[in-house]
This record gives sequence, structure tokens and C-alpha cells, in this order.
Amino acid sequence: MKLKDGFITHEIDGTQFLVPVGGEAFSGLVRSNKTAAFIVDCLKEDTDEETIVDKMCVKYDAPRATIAADVAGTIKTLRGIGALED
Repeated sequence: MKLKDGFITHEIDGTQFLVPVGGEAFSGLVRSNKTAAFIVDCLKEDTDEETIVDKMCVKYDAPRATIAADVAGTIKTLRGIGALED
């Protein structure tokens, strides 16, 4: 899975925003916290959920189950707005 080309990220004062460009059906902005921003950055290249969880486990000191739930929730949100291609 990967972030669609119709979405770009932009950082303002340390906060990442996901912005649709072109003909995407979603017409808002998504403001990401640091965890979600890390996930979105991973999705700029073709990857899978388990790989993202593995990368987050290296970066963050949190239980794997908590990280996996955060990744799953963020991916669900991104799918919901049509920001991912499988």
C-alpha cells in the first residue's frame, strides 16, 4: 500500500498536513500528530502495515500492541478519505 499521488504532505511549524491535490474526492486537510506523520511518511513508499509497525517499534518505546493499534487506526482513516492505494 502507498499514499496516492493525489496527496502531498506539507510541514508548518513542526506539524504535518496531508493535502489533496488534483481531482481527489476528499477536499479537506488532515493534520497529523508526530505518530501519524511518521506513518504517513512511511506510506510515501510502497509498504505494508507490519513493516510500519516494525519501524515504529524501533523508533518509539511503546508496547507493540499499542503501536499496531495506532498504525491500524491511522491506515483506516487514510483509507476512509481515499488517500491510499493498495
